[in-house]
Amino acid sequence: MVTERKVIDHVSGWMTMYDDGCVERTFTGPPQFKFMSDPVAPHAHFIDGVAVHDISINDDSNLRVRIYVPEVLDTNTAKLPIILHFHGGGFCISQADWFMYYNIYTRLAREAGAVIVSPFLRLAPEHRLPAAIDDAYNTLLWLKDLADHKTNQSLGTNQHIRDSLSTKGDFTRVFLIGDSSGGNIVHQVAKKASEENLNPLKLAGAIPVHPGFLRSVKSKSEMEKAESPFLTLDMLYKFLNLGLPEGSTRDHPITCPMDDSLEGLDLPPYLLCVAEEDLVIATNMEFYEALKKSGKNVELLVSNGVGHSFYLNKVAIDFDPVTSKQTNKLIEGIVNFVANH
Repeated sequence: MVTERKVIDHVSGWMTMYDDGCVERTFTGPPQFKFMSDPVAPHAHFIDGVAVHDISINDDSNLRVRIYVPEVLDTNTAKLPIILHFHGGGFCISQADWFMYYNIYTRLAREAGAVIVSPFLRLAPEHRLPAAIDDAYNTLLWLKDLADHKTNQSLGTNQHIRDSLSTKGDFTRVFLIGDSSGGNIVHQVAKKASEENLNPLKLAGAIPVHPGFLRSVKSKSEMEKAESPFLTLDMLYKFLNLGLPEGSTRDHPITCPMDDSLEGLDLPPYLLCVAEEDLVIATNMEFYEALKKSGKNVELLVSNGVGHSFYLNKVAIDFDPVTSKQTNKLIEGIVNFVANH
């Protein structure tokens, strides 16, 4: 007799969990937003000035990365900065090849004149933290090996990508950037990198964008700001409960770095990006104040009148003038930060 599996939990239209341990990540929210979570296939030819490649960087761990290559890489004699991107999704959903990331990071690669590398991070609850952080840091170590010309991994038809990165990438100007929970990973990777010798690679900057920082006790913004299809309190709390190490609370340093000591850490310059209507802006600002108090080099970029990860919402970018304007402002701020570091 076949026993029908039962749903044990559901997270805001993004994820369904069953009693047999199976996890389904099929978006069931408003259908007009579905396309933003659809994967975009890589393309070796340039579309709007950017080519996209998916390659394996570690066969043992099945770690893969998506690489955005601006057309200027083939023509420019100057070395290009490298931006290492960590996708969001509360450590539980999303992939590096989703349209929402493709739409923004092809643009950033083109406007910043930078190569962007985005690993496919392991997801919770099957792979709880620090799995995604380990994947992120191992990608940074792979870049270090490229800088050192130590990696001999065959990339097959993508061999030229490795060669282009090794010769044209500026490994003294590597920037970390991450959306939402990816912003948490940015800080964790920056902390870990500060304790190790990455020569000849150098971190030139860290850009947490709307990081998922919060405490067990609700902040003022969690209680007062409006929810959206892209971030509800149910999503926020459930994802972190599933993603953090077993038995942890939201006061864990990964989600509450405001209370974690920053003394003695040789962190790169930070550009902390926050949104005025974000549920987590209060704790984001706590983190900003903690960085300043510790004497760290930190700039603040505030997006007014918009909420969490607004720039990933292609529908809003196309039809809402405020979202469009603030997205342009955000991209411009990131491009200027990269150019100046």
